[in-house]
Amino acid sequence: MKPHFKLITLFIWIAWAAYLFSSSGAVAQGSKADYERANNWREMTSNKVWRDQARPNWLGASARFWYGVQTGAETREYVLVDAKKGTRGPAFDPSRLAQRLSERVKETITSTTLNLDQLQFADDLTTMSFMVKGRGWECDLAAYTLREIERTEEALEALRPREPFPKSASSSREVFMTFINRSDEPVRLFWISTDGRQNAYGALKPDEERRQHTFAGHVWLVTDPDEKPLALYRAAGEPCKAVIDGQVAQRSPARSSRSNTGRGGDRRQRSVSPDGKWRAFIRDHNVMLEDLDNGEEWSLSSVGTEDNAFGERLYWSPDSKKLLAIRTQKGADHKVYLIESSPDDQVQPKLHSFDYLKPGDDIPQARPWLFHIPEGGPKEIDDALCPNPWSLSDVRWSPDSGCVHFLYNQRGHQILRVLRVDAGSGAVRAIVDEQSETFIDYAGKKFLQYLDRTNEIVWMSERDGWNHLYLYDARTGAVKNQITRGEWVVRDVDRVDEDQRQIWFRAGGIHPDQDPYHVHYARVDFDGSNLTILTQGNGTHSVEFSPDRQFFIDTWSRVDQPPVIELRNAQNGAFVCELERADWTELLATGWRPPERFVAKGRDGRTDIHGMILFPSHYDPTQKYPVIEDIYAGPHSAFVPKGFRSYH
Repeated sequence: MKPHFKLITLFIWIAWAAYLFSSSGAVAQGSKADYERANNWREMTSNKVWRDQARPNWLGASARFWYGVQTGAETREYVLVDAKKGTRGPAFDPSRLAQRLSERVKETITSTTLNLDQLQFADDLTTMSFMVKGRGWECDLAAYTLREIERTEEALEALRPREPFPKSASSSREVFMTFINRSDEPVRLFWISTDGRQNAYGALKPDEERRQHTFAGHVWLVTDPDEKPLALYRAAGEPCKAVIDGQVAQRSPARSSRSNTGRGGDRRQRSVSPDGKWRAFIRDHNVMLEDLDNGEEWSLSSVGTEDNAFGERLYWSPDSKKLLAIRTQKGADHKVYLIESSPDDQVQPKLHSFDYLKPGDDIPQARPWLFHIPEGGPKEIDDALCPNPWSLSDVRWSPDSGCVHFLYNQRGHQILRVLRVDAGSGAVRAIVDEQSETFIDYAGKKFLQYLDRTNEIVWMSERDGWNHLYLYDARTGAVKNQITRGEWVVRDVDRVDEDQRQIWFRAGGIHPDQDPYHVHYARVDFDGSNLTILTQGNGTHSVEFSPDRQFFIDTWSRVDQPPVIELRNAQNGAFVCELERADWTELLATGWRPPERFVAKGRDGRTDIHGMILFPSHYDPTQKYPVIEDIYAGPHSAFVPKGFRSYH
């Protein structure tokens, strides 16, 4: 068997000048300036890279789109692209528009400082509408005449900055927020990232305003000069403003509550049969049935107990004549204890405990049961093929209600099976039987999709030593063919096109001359033919397709290469034109230097380990520095960043 990619990842941090070694080898304590520089480094390097994003706005059903791009702290361009012609140019004449706007708003606006909120173009590009200075405008793009229209800018409510602060939501909807400081002292701005980190964005003087590019759902923190939190603001889906009065906001952010409806809506509604005649529900640990015509209720099971109860997961067949329920035997209780040595509210330590099962402890045991509706008795499904479940998931009825499938993950994660239960007899057979002597990565490398029209299954497996896709016959369990193969891995599946019998996916190592952890995009036919690699640049990629999937925007970067944004043909990956190449001039001017990528051999002398070295901001190659090594040697995960960041 070929070896897996050994996902051994490595950071090497050459210490941030906490201790400096002189050329003679003597240790010197870091200076106060060293520590201050380290503390301020995030703020010094934030908001210093431009032309690094291009979010397309497609015009109707055409192959044309426009986007706005930040070219500096206060400057912006608007670009129009014709994908079929491969042309890129100004979306309008910025000088003419700036002149007309200056005349109307009685304020000097230049072609580079045009910031247009709520910008929209007519599909035929004859007019556009937008907001400037809180007023709405429509512009005739032939004569550049302006007509004022009704538009509003939402005023955001200040939220109480209670920690932990809410994280920004992931979003691709670009908006602008106008921060207005109406307090008597300066305030500081911080963006809360999607992983909860605070990123400094400078300060606002009293009565100063700033128009800040952001995304809908992003969270911003405002503090006083000593970084005492004053307020939180969450960006709306349209241009908005945040008026800062210097007082600590009192309204708490809305928090997602855990209602008893569960995922997917009201449980009462989810348990109603597809034909609307029955409602299945749980009472006293057993499965009950209600006739929705007359309200009559009766029990489908009587064996449920507190320690071995039927759960709320109930799965109706499409014909409303069968029901699958899951009965779970409770596992062991195992308390794990932690000592909080220095609590904030008392001198003595505190003892904390939580439930955590360990190897050898009894875990909850889930068993599927089949019911025939309305009067058929319960049938416990034979567990010979699912004797020791870690989990039962992905329950799915066939469209004809003849069988039900579920995914069995055995404790120890060395067996993963797709099991099919005959709805009439209750007989069980394995359609996919994945087994490994070591470990099946059920969390990071699992893909299962049923193809009902052709009775097939697309399945992901590492069985040949590389993570690849396989096509199964869903009736017999036979492998029809291996879809992808080679000394590279499938990272994820983005789309399964049943009509064209094609799979669009992400891959690692598919370009043998690049870092194998770079993500690339590709497409392949169900039978394994016509493998097409869609992305090329030497970096890690993310793509966004046009509505008709004929083109895509490819953004790629490396830790030592800021983003490059290209337009490509989705059929063959052919280059159409370059949209943007990020400008990191201001970042480099701070003294920032990119991490250094390296490749070193592993302990076996053969396996390449890919890592990066982070240097101090004032690195001197004539000096010696201590090294902090940050390594994770897990076989199934990678943690070294591959995309560009201005701060690590």
